Amino acid sequence: MTGCEVEEIKYPCPELWGVVTAKVDELRKHPSADKLFVAELVMPGREAVCITAAPNLSPGDIVPYAPPGAVMADGTVLGEKDFSGVLSQGMMLSAEELGLPEIADEFGILRLPPKTKLGADLKSHFGLDDVLLDISITPNRGDLLSIIGLAREIYALFPGAKLKELPFPEELCDSSWREDFGNVTIKDNGCKCYALGMATDITISPTPVEVRIKLAFMGMRPISNVVDATNVVMLLTGQPLHAFDLELLPSRNIEVRSANENEHFVTLDEKEHVMSEGDLLITSNDEPVGIAGVMGGQNTEIRPETKTVVVESANFDSARVSQTSRRLGINSEAAYRYSRGVDPQKARSALFYALGLIAEWGGAEAYHSIKYSVAEDWTPVEVTLHSSSLKRVLLWDDLDEASAILERLGLKEKERKNGSATVLVPSWRPDIGIEADLIEEVGRVRGYNNISPRLPANMKSVGDRGSFYRSSALIRDIARARGYTEVVTFSFIGPSFKEDLKLPEDDIRANPVPIANPMSMEQSLMRTVMLPGLLTSLGNSIRSGWRKPVKVFEIGRVFLRDSEMAEKGEHEEKERVAGLVFPGLDRRYPHDDSEEEDFFSVKGDVMTLFQAFGIKGDFIPGEQPFGHMGQTASIEEKEKNIGYLARLKPDILEKMDLPDPVFYFELDMERMMEGSEVKFKMLSQFPKVFRDISILVSREKDSRQVVKDIRSISRGLLKEVRLFDIYTGKGIPEDSRSLAFSLAYCSDDRTLSDEEVDRIHNDLRESLSQKGYTLR
Repeated sequence: MTGCEVEEIKYPCPELWGVVTAKVDELRKHPSADKLFVAELVMPGREAVCITAAPNLSPGDIVPYAPPGAVMADGTVLGEKDFSGVLSQGMMLSAEELGLPEIADEFGILRLPPKTKLGADLKSHFGLDDVLLDISITPNRGDLLSIIGLAREIYALFPGAKLKELPFPEELCDSSWREDFGNVTIKDNGCKCYALGMATDITISPTPVEVRIKLAFMGMRPISNVVDATNVVMLLTGQPLHAFDLELLPSRNIEVRSANENEHFVTLDEKEHVMSEGDLLITSNDEPVGIAGVMGGQNTEIRPETKTVVVESANFDSARVSQTSRRLGINSEAAYRYSRGVDPQKARSALFYALGLIAEWGGAEAYHSIKYSVAEDWTPVEVTLHSSSLKRVLLWDDLDEASAILERLGLKEKERKNGSATVLVPSWRPDIGIEADLIEEVGRVRGYNNISPRLPANMKSVGDRGSFYRSSALIRDIARARGYTEVVTFSFIGPSFKEDLKLPEDDIRANPVPIANPMSMEQSLMRTVMLPGLLTSLGNSIRSGWRKPVKVFEIGRVFLRDSEMAEKGEHEEKERVAGLVFPGLDRRYPHDDSEEEDFFSVKGDVMTLFQAFGIKGDFIPGEQPFGHMGQTASIEEKEKNIGYLARLKPDILEKMDLPDPVFYFELDMERMMEGSEVKFKMLSQFPKVFRDISILVSREKDSRQVVKDIRSISRGLLKEVRLFDIYTGKGIPEDSRSLAFSLAYCSDDRTLSDEEVDRIHNDLRESLSQKGYTLR
């Protein structure tokens, strides 16, 4: 309810039971099995014998012991078992058998710290009976990506709680660095501050088992005492750190700079990455040793033989780190935190804490003096909260209680006057910058359930769904009324679509936008045409046994780019309405074939869609790489293309194992969103007078142009022009055709006489003749 949602409650080792700690008092080879050992275990008040094949044990080791009746992590109940004449009373357990394979530091039985109490219940002694909370953190609350941050949050939510301050050491060793080291230089303002500490005489070894368990619980793999120290401090404070092997640094200096375009770098995961300008790099002697805020480099990795390390603790620009992390596909714990904001005041104290842990766990000498460079000083933000604002939003205006809530969140009051309180925002809360943020903090901690419900005030205007959603709703209504079913297909397509649809290279649809991290090769490109998805949907329906007609439509986007846009890494997205019609596998009808879908029935569907938006689209012969010649139409309005309709070529369908015929249309939805106002007027109360006219024109002459000419030279009494016959054959020249039109004459204020209509009609015929037409 306060923004920190617990998504899951986990029990790390729910099945584990009855395991205790025991000491290996004596270890000897099995008398008849060369690869087995006999271990005699002791614990307060009892002894036991265990058989094991683990080679890592020695007398004096303390181990997890599961006696008969105990249960391992996988639910196995242990008993006694004879091994070639020697009875094993239960068994000693490895890290994997405890349910925590990540904490293993060697092959074999898990060896516990020498001072571990004997006979103790292992589960409770090492916290394996703990409860883990999986908390969903919103992107604006980077401060909650730490134990300290969550502790502050809980302290604020429970007024009776006490907040324990961690002792961050400021002094470790007063001596200067044993190794000569130059300066830390910041050459890019993407780094706000950079601190570097040193530790020498390190013995690289496993971290104490208690720490390894905590790291495993929090989803991190224990590696070594040095690396684990940086990870523990990151989880505790939220400040990412990184350790470099000093001997592997190219020189004794550190520089933070912007990457060069196409600069190459190999990270700790052994992957090579190509950098871009804008990426931040940590360099030594201008050679990259880490991607700032994302991941360190393989060239300075901590090794078993490492003796001296320098530890980085810095603050980097969150947007820069986020962009680099997403572009390179590196989702590290450090990048996750930097992308959401890291406390700029935490770098120094977190570094001292990490150096202290390295000294404690690795027997190292860690130095108090550090190298520190700052490019941008942090200054506290002041925000004022007014009681009137609390009243307006939360219907409550107790400024004293609001100030107390903010105080528990770390926002200390600076001054109070005239019904307002000014507070100082701490460095770990960069998400707070205006009064509304303070109101939200007070409201969520006090409890949204404490706000009295009320009806909203009278609104000055009504809400509007917007043109896209209004148009989509109308399209759906019309399409469903015409028998279509809506489908939603993937916006991703595979490389084969260009060949499948016979798209030439100069077609803009043949240059799709690639996906940076595709799920598969068949979904590696953004669609430029909606046809592949609808064909896949049709194929799936037929293969599942569907035999009836298929009429489907989809509202979606296509992603287009020309060569110039491709060079700039740009593209444009267009809204489309697409439909696919298939007459069905079983086309037997009791009467005739008039019910079967064909090119003209689908054309009628498209015309109905356009008419609903007041669009008068003209269907003219057109071409599509995947369309039948003679059964492909381009749809135009005022000489601008707004879509097309085509019957798909049989060889394309055959290759896709789909039956013929299939009809497809794709329309420009953006034109529909513009719409056109549909106007209505009263019908004339006077009858129409009809006359026919037959004109001989060239075969290439478009009938639409003839209609335009007729209308342009007629008087206002000509109301309708309708083409009703096209004739070629006997009596007509081979390069010509005869077009017959029905003309309707009508007046809005009187009944026309035959003499008047004849005179107007004859004038029209004469004008057409003068224009070069041959009348029959």
